[in-house]
Amino acid sequence: MNIKSIYLVGLFALIGSHIINISAQQLRNPFDFPILLSGNFGELRSNHFHSGIDFKTQGVEGKPIHTVQEGYVSRISVSPWGYGNGLYITHPDGTTTVYGHIQKFSKKIADYVKQQQYAQESFNVNLFLTPDLLPVKKNEVIALSGNTGSSGGPHLHFEVRDTETEEVLDPLTYYSDRITDTRPPKILGIQIVPIEGKGTVNGKNKKLKIKPVTAKNGKQAITGKIEAWGEIGLAVKAYDYMDNTTNIYGVKEITLMADSQVIFHSDLDKFAFDETRYLNTFTDYEEWKNHRSFYIRSFIEPGNRLRFLKSVNRGILRIDEARTYHLMYVLTDAFGNTTRLPIKIEGKEQEIPQVDTTHTELFHWGSDNRFGAKGIRLAISKGNLYNDLYFRYSTKEDSTALSAVHMLHDKPTPLHETAQLSLFLQNDTLENKRQYGVVRLQNGRAFWMGGTYRNGWIDTNIKELGNYKIQQDTKPPVITPINQKTWISKQKFVFRLSDNLSGVQTYRGEIDGQFVLFEMNNKSVITYRFDKERLQRGKHKLKLIATDACGNESVFTHSFSW
Repeated sequence: MNIKSIYLVGLFALIGSHIINISAQQLRNPFDFPILLSGNFGELRSNHFHSGIDFKTQGVEGKPIHTVQEGYVSRISVSPWGYGNGLYITHPDGTTTVYGHIQKFSKKIADYVKQQQYAQESFNVNLFLTPDLLPVKKNEVIALSGNTGSSGGPHLHFEVRDTETEEVLDPLTYYSDRITDTRPPKILGIQIVPIEGKGTVNGKNKKLKIKPVTAKNGKQAITGKIEAWGEIGLAVKAYDYMDNTTNIYGVKEITLMADSQVIFHSDLDKFAFDETRYLNTFTDYEEWKNHRSFYIRSFIEPGNRLRFLKSVNRGILRIDEARTYHLMYVLTDAFGNTTRLPIKIEGKEQEIPQVDTTHTELFHWGSDNRFGAKGIRLAISKGNLYNDLYFRYSTKEDSTALSAVHMLHDKPTPLHETAQLSLFLQNDTLENKRQYGVVRLQNGRAFWMGGTYRNGWIDTNIKELGNYKIQQDTKPPVITPINQKTWISKQKFVFRLSDNLSGVQTYRGEIDGQFVLFEMNNKSVITYRFDKERLQRGKHKLKLIATDACGNESVFTHSFSW
């Protein structure tokens, strides 16, 4: 280890990763052009909060990315999904910055990655580095921006993490002086939600959805009468906006007041990754699954453990007087721009519909829960439900199928981690038991969950209640050559990999029996670029093997000269 490496290791150990003290001027803009964002911190995404900010890259790839301060490359991830090409740089002040969806790494980083990919014989790698391997200076170009992984367009996903705890922090704190934002959030809708068996709204136990009216001066108002009795909660659908862009963003801070008292407050400035799935109780999950619309709840279910939420009586309003209840939503962005929406609810005594408990089984959110019936076993561990659930179960029988369709509850219900589901095979005919798997049925499609065969049962893990059955996958993946006539002239082999059900699990390319690196993008297109350091001119034989999650295998071979 050289003197510089010893200095870096000693410096990082001395300072300690638990001390964080970054001022705004210490974080460089990763680019050499003004900052515009396409996404902000904490935005609501499918099953998770957005863990960083997204820098626009002028609609193109290939923009040089600079380190925001000195440090060392502590982790590199390469995958066709998620962050795609991701880079993690740890800094002496106790933070780690993350750069996602990169097109290309700088040469010294790319050389190291390629060496490790060939050593592991895998395109997908997750590499953890010591401080002496790849130190970087502030302003150093570490990569080119791109669109790799689960990305919908060219941009840079950027995070700031606490190195010790790995909590993600809002990076906007360090860049707010370089961003112009004079536009307040806007409310698109609210829900008045009667608590099941304890409240009613306009004589019903269903959620009441209302769209605010916006005046010419921008002020918003609720029209129409709202009459309620008992316990109710509210939810709000809203977006934020910034100057000089047409993008929509998440709202940073939400406050709900009732008769001038704050009963709910949300201010998302950091979170841990094991908390991010609580988004499914922070929002109305059923509304998201059915309509792809996020309504943020201003009441807290008992199983919700998000630390950035504060409330009185879990944000639930008790209406037990015949009077007008004055509520106010206050939504604020990171720049202090604020929107207010007053809401009047008339307290009117009315019969509260009781929960129909026929043909149900009560699952308690704070307990282990088990359910069994013909051909099914379900186990939900404590902490996986966000609220008590009157579980409704039904089946669709089909004696010719591998199993019945098992309908686990009558509306979409998320689980925080996983539940154990076992389904019984009605017709066990396959010799290769790996080819059986559980699928989730949704909107006419089957989503492979997989599973393990056990004495006529298939055991698997699920993350939501829904409709499940057993299917089989006996078909191997399909390997499709792309532009085969240009392979030699362009010095690259290109294929598309596809599969009918369980999905491509692994693939491997070889030339003359030796591993070669095929890179994959998120469209399941793989590419091998002729590596002149490893591939000599002459006659060769290419072999490509693709295997799905059930072990079905396809092989493509091709002889070539160059």
